[in-house]
Amino acid sequence: MALFSSILERYKSIVEKATSKFPERKKQFSNSSKTELNPFYYSDNEEDANKLSAPGIYPFTRGIQPTMYRSRFWTMRQYAGFSTAQESNKRYKYLLENGTTGLSVAFDLPTQMGYDSDSDYSIGEVGKVGVAIDTLEDMETLFEGIPLDKVSTSMTINATASVLLGMYIAVAKKQGISLDKISGTIQNDILKEYMARGTYIYPVEPSLRIITDIFEFCSKEVPKWNTISISGYHIREAGSTAAQELAFTLADGIAYVKAAVECGLDVDSFAQRLSFFFNAHNNFFEEIAKFRAARRMWAKIMKERFGAKKESSMMFRVHTQTAGSTLTAQQVDNNIVRVTIQALAAVLGGTQSLHTNSRDEALALPTEDSVQIALRTQQIIAYESGVADVVDPLGGSYYIESLTDKLESDAWEYINKIDQAGGMINAINEGYPQKEIQDASYSFQQAVDRGEEIIVGVNKFQSEENKRCGQLLRIDDSVRDSQIEKLKSLKNRRDSKKVEETLKLLKEAALGTENLMPKIIDAVEAYATLGEISNVMRDVFGEYQEKIIL
Repeated sequence: MALFSSILERYKSIVEKATSKFPERKKQFSNSSKTELNPFYYSDNEEDANKLSAPGIYPFTRGIQPTMYRSRFWTMRQYAGFSTAQESNKRYKYLLENGTTGLSVAFDLPTQMGYDSDSDYSIGEVGKVGVAIDTLEDMETLFEGIPLDKVSTSMTINATASVLLGMYIAVAKKQGISLDKISGTIQNDILKEYMARGTYIYPVEPSLRIITDIFEFCSKEVPKWNTISISGYHIREAGSTAAQELAFTLADGIAYVKAAVECGLDVDSFAQRLSFFFNAHNNFFEEIAKFRAARRMWAKIMKERFGAKKESSMMFRVHTQTAGSTLTAQQVDNNIVRVTIQALAAVLGGTQSLHTNSRDEALALPTEDSVQIALRTQQIIAYESGVADVVDPLGGSYYIESLTDKLESDAWEYINKIDQAGGMINAINEGYPQKEIQDASYSFQQAVDRGEEIIVGVNKFQSEENKRCGQLLRIDDSVRDSQIEKLKSLKNRRDSKKVEETLKLLKEAALGTENLMPKIIDAVEAYATLGEISNVMRDVFGEYQEKIIL
């Protein structure tokens, strides 16, 4: 085992370096029978051992860090945001007090689409599926009493990601925090919006320009910020298979890296700030294999296709959310079990952070009680199950390795077809991934209708009485009225001339080639609204028109 011996020697050296920065949680890991546990386990077969390599070593099949959860648990995020910034701020403080280690912000649809709460397009949607953010003043309220250098924040925002990031940066500056101290992620993944989700504004090309402007700006000014979370989650929620989620997500990643490199950015200057967002679905072993295949594939893509030199540029960093589309309105407590299985798959797959859905989300936004159960699910997995004591504990399983190889093979087949079509942008314009997702979704629903796919409590083991889970959280339409009042008040108090000037300079930058982020931040700090900033770019870039795929 000459080759693997050299891998083990290297593993020992990187473990020493890693634990000097992040010591392991325990001096010794053991189970209830007092059996001492190794950091990871490997085969006596030389070929198998060499193929799998070791955690923290290219191609990272077994994990991107040598000690993984033995040093630090995954970040336990709970996706939250509803009603007003003040109400959401209370929920964030509740989550932090109950052990959440990172915030994850949900925005309402008007905020995601670049409309202020007083827009006619916002009627009936303000604060309903997330928090309403119209101005920097709302963002200040959202994070009041939460020091941004002490918490990592993920924001699920895409078409207006540049504006919300600008607001977050402005809040940090107002808190007196240096920008090199703030950390977090914006989703900022517009390509999946065109194929699976729909919260887009601008056409593809200007949208990619905004994204690469964010890459460039953050690489210089906000070095700890993850500038994109390339999302397979919504692709899977739209009905894709695991292989399609894997392939289309990585193909989107290829398109973003290619766009940035073509703009003159060095791949190693931004690649280590790329992150991914995966779904954890119901098929337990397939999901674990998906994460392992993704790490291996992305490492190869970055090294072989883009010539990345730094190993940190080749690491597939992933946030995971359990599958909202699997939750049922019938027998809602069954959802606790589904979420537990999905969360366990994500952890065994090696996720870096995790959100667990709440049992009542098929009915409404989650209550505090439901959120607490979801968070406790993560904590029990972390502290009681023992799965975090060994890195990649299922690595080497005949079944897991076979599934990993098959998913990788299937995903490469899709990526090769996308390459032949001229890349993901062309493939989206031709409707290829949309059609594949639609067909997969329709096929699954037919199988459910025929009873070939069982959904407990829905098409089998139904109950005549459907037990609900108590009080549901409902958002009143009066939220829009209060947001409109706040907007009127702000517009009366702000310096209108300064707003006009910053918006004029933003338009000039949009018409040219200048990086847009400094101009967006200037407009945000002048208290220009989200809608005003978005409309400037609408005027310059136009709006995307969806192609109907049948």
